[in-house]
Amino acid sequence: MNSKTYRESIVFTNSQGERLVGVLHRPAETPKASILYATCFSCDKDIPVAVRLGNALAKAGFAMLRFDLPGLGESEGDFANFSFNSLVDDLVQAAVWMEGVNLAPRALIGHSIGGAAVLATAPLLASVEAVVTLAAPSNLEHLAQLLHNNATRKDDGVVALSIGGREYHFTTRFLEELKQHPSFTESARVLGKPLLVMHAPGDNIVPIEHGISLFEAAGNPRSFICLDGADHLLRRQADVNYTASLIADWVAPYVRTS
Repeated sequence: MNSKTYRESIVFTNSQGERLVGVLHRPAETPKASILYATCFSCDKDIPVAVRLGNALAKAGFAMLRFDLPGLGESEGDFANFSFNSLVDDLVQAAVWMEGVNLAPRALIGHSIGGAAVLATAPLLASVEAVVTLAAPSNLEHLAQLLHNNATRKDDGVVALSIGGREYHFTTRFLEELKQHPSFTESARVLGKPLLVMHAPGDNIVPIEHGISLFEAAGNPRSFICLDGADHLLRRQADVNYTASLIADWVAPYVRTS
């Protein structure tokens, strides 16, 4: 592994004209390949697991981009307008930016709902040759129920949700759309690219059965790794280091040098 890595702040524009801010992790030399990372629901780019994973992958010789969705962190926009389709579109625009700087993503990594999003995004990106999901759901019913149970109803069809100590406002329609979204096992089934599913047996946010469903639906080549002892957010540095080393080794045979 290389000891010296770099981090660079970047800005790109999504389809709505909003400025989205990201951080590009790079090794000192030419990257083995570039990776685009999709973070978890309501998480900004600086959530510890994203930062640590970017650092670890850069040390392993890969470039990785993480970015803030609209209305989160340093990005423009309103997170209340979040939808699964907008998440996919933002990932596509991030990939366009990467391609423009000769770092077209060869692999996608998605955490939680970001894992579901990379399954849907990968077929849209010709450069992508492998996909990794971390604690990804096989459907959004559990998220809809979790949010519904913690929602406070306001006037005019608006609900307030407290997530991570911060209050967000969404429409009641947003919660209904989450319930109605198709199963992501179909996305795994038609992916047509190597897939690595990583999930913690003790995940109490997205149970491991979701990961098993994605793995069972996918075609070969596919791999499943239990992150024993980890939690949903991989809060321990040791869990991130372990995850990053496994991803680096697994991805390497499938990706072309950037």
